Amino acid sequence: MRLNALQAVIIALMVALGTVLTRALPFVLFPEGKKKPQIISYLAGTIPAAMMGLLVVYCLKGISLKSSPYGVPELIAIAVTAGLHIWRKNVLLSIVAGTLLYMLLVQLVFV
Repeated sequence: MRLNALQAVIIALMVALGTVLTRALPFVLFPEGKKKPQIISYLAGTIPAAMMGLLVVYCLKGISLKSSPYGVPELIAIAVTAGLHIWRKNVLLSIVAGTLLYMLLVQLVFV
């Protein structure tokens, strides 16, 4: 299916509107100085860790322990990512370094 120019513009505008709404809605619903509901505070503390766990499981679901490289590059990258995060307490550094290491391992070492 091929979109014409008008359809593409409408889709882009709808995506932009959805993005703006999801970014602005929390400020409208929970303005500064207004007490947040307890469930929102609870979810704000638990969802980031749950999402990270979900992403780890999703990324590791395709590993085969029956064939080479037996998940070794993934385990090395996870260890480096976790170690860097524990050592430096810098999320960006640990994620970028772990990702780069993983890509180097699968592209150059475990080919």
